[in-house]
Amino acid sequence: MTVTIRQLGRHFFGEVSGVDLRKPLTPQEAADIEAGMDKYAVLLFRDQDITDEQQLIFARNFGERENSRGGTVTKKEDYRLTSGLNDVSNLGKDGKPLPKDHRTHLFNLGNCLWHSDSSFRPIPAKFSLLSARVVNPKGGNTEFADMRAAYDALDGETKAEIEDMICEHSLMYSRGSLGFLDYTEEEKQMFKPVLQRLVRTHPVHGRKSLYLSSHAGGIVGMTVPEARVLLRDLTEHATQPEFVYVHKWTLHDLVMWDNRQTMHRVRRYDQSQPRDMRRATVAGTAPTVAQQAAESEIRVSSSLQTHLASSRRTPGPIRRVLSFKHTVVRAVRTHKRQGLWVPAFAGTTQQTASA
Repeated sequence: MTVTIRQLGRHFFGEVSGVDLRKPLTPQEAADIEAGMDKYAVLLFRDQDITDEQQLIFARNFGERENSRGGTVTKKEDYRLTSGLNDVSNLGKDGKPLPKDHRTHLFNLGNCLWHSDSSFRPIPAKFSLLSARVVNPKGGNTEFADMRAAYDALDGETKAEIEDMICEHSLMYSRGSLGFLDYTEEEKQMFKPVLQRLVRTHPVHGRKSLYLSSHAGGIVGMTVPEARVLLRDLTEHATQPEFVYVHKWTLHDLVMWDNRQTMHRVRRYDQSQPRDMRRATVAGTAPTVAQQAAESEIRVSSSLQTHLASSRRTPGPIRRVLSFKHTVVRAVRTHKRQGLWVPAFAGTTQQTASA
């Protein structure tokens, strides 16, 4: 069958037909779906009664599976799923809803905040693919915000102001905003802040978007209160109804979204009833900030520096590169002094939970 996509939202969000995810995709089907992701940012596949293995096979059409270390406080021995999917349920290892005072439940309430999956990693996620295995009878909708349209709607002065800003992201920022402040030393190491650009450019179509998340708790070069006021203002702007699509889950829906172009959040639901959602996460391929290069403090060649110092008019593009480079290096030095630096690609596999 031919892949067809019908747009459901004003700016984004498409519904796909003509695909059976129980079967391997043809190269053309995979290409059509990826092109649909570039255009619509979120895609819905209805009536996909799939296994964990089939979900993982589908996800591998779009890149490698993300190394999910550092995204949860759940210990490995308490994992409910062993297939490689991320457990985005409210269920414990016994298959029953977690108690309201359970530490994992309290941590996972952070998914009710607007966020982009894995923005707390040096290389954030590309795609997320969430499969509805058991749908809660009340609440639990997932809202998506189109960060491209939100960026486009900013005035020129704001776009210029935020163009080169670098934010600090950590799970401790998002969870801390809900009062979750109790971490082990191991968790503090896992959740150390990483740097992300505030404005991203899509690698295929070149559209710019805001890269916001509840995980963002600071902006390099700004005081914390000043930074958080700006981040809150931008988030309020980006999550206006004009830019948001609300998905009401039905059994066996699979929703796939591009974390580079969207934010999302799950809405409150009856925690006494089971909600079994399972996510495959496609890894990103590059950091938004050259963190490893910054850690090494790579310098512009002395000849170029001398030339620029002697020139009255530094070329605009080079000036922007130098300014951005120096901002990153300052952030790295600050993180090192505070004991907060985390190099990319660290760690081993662990589950994560994000709706």
